[in-house]
Amino acid sequence: MDKLGLLEVFSEVARTGSFAQAAVGMGASPSTISKAIARLESHLEFSLFVRSTRRLRLTPQGQLYLDSVRTILQSLADSEHRLRQSTLTPQGVLSINAPVSYGRLYLLPLLTEFRQRFPELDVNVSFSDHYRDTIEEGFDLSIRSGQLKDNSLIGRQLSPIDFLICAAPDFLHQRGVPGSVTQLMAQPWIRFRFKQTGRIMPVFCPLQASGEDSIDPGRQYVVDDGEALAQLAAQGLGLVQLPHFIARNWLLSGQLVSLYPAVRPPTFGVFAVYPMQERTPAKITAFLTFLQQQLAAMGEDGRHTWVDDVAPLCMTLSG
Repeated sequence: MDKLGLLEVFSEVARTGSFAQAAVGMGASPSTISKAIARLESHLEFSLFVRSTRRLRLTPQGQLYLDSVRTILQSLADSEHRLRQSTLTPQGVLSINAPVSYGRLYLLPLLTEFRQRFPELDVNVSFSDHYRDTIEEGFDLSIRSGQLKDNSLIGRQLSPIDFLICAAPDFLHQRGVPGSVTQLMAQPWIRFRFKQTGRIMPVFCPLQASGEDSIDPGRQYVVDDGEALAQLAAQGLGLVQLPHFIARNWLLSGQLVSLYPAVRPPTFGVFAVYPMQERTPAKITAFLTFLQQQLAAMGEDGRHTWVDDVAPLCMTLSG
């Protein structure tokens, strides 16, 4: 019997004043209860009870010890109750890590409604385009965009990633829509550099035969922020490749135009990842369910994005 078990036996014997009655309450034999108390007294090096033929009576040391034991056992019971509730009811703090652009454009607009649905749940969001270790840094959940390589986490795909080549209407009015790879390569480009590696993101070219081959056009402007890509393109400085979650609002506003059908690399996606646990906490389940519902309303799920319902400029012109 471990120390916690000994303390529980002691508390029950003190409550009933009898080894026999404590044994009945705990489903054990009187001898087992008596030996447990003797073992605890041996460890403490003082007597807990004055024994008589009629009833056990606490010693002064035993009374002081009982007060502490009851406080400890009640604290443990309260803690266990709170932890059980956390797996059933969304409460406490939900800590999320998200890429900067996706977090600002897709998550932030949803937080007000999420908190209205779950007022007992506070939300902490950390924005970073660098890789963050979900477990080591204590995040409940991370949003990852790109290729998912961490097999130590549970991953749920929120959507694929559609890449669109876009430009400002004024830029296209002056230069026209490039109709070949050669013409694409001859245009000024705004390119994205990964902060962590310094690598320049390739451009997935829908004009290639496979539709998924990449090209490496000009680097007239290079930035390491996704929203800056769109802002520079909207100023008419060049062509840009944008993931669908950045392109969306710019296309809706008319500040940018999508030139060609989107390219959807098969290994790219937006994922929610979280640590493996025997039971997924209710706060994680609640957030994922809410997020997927909101994405579905935008036309996105694990296999689709809103781009599926949008005709690019080249198809509009040909039609």
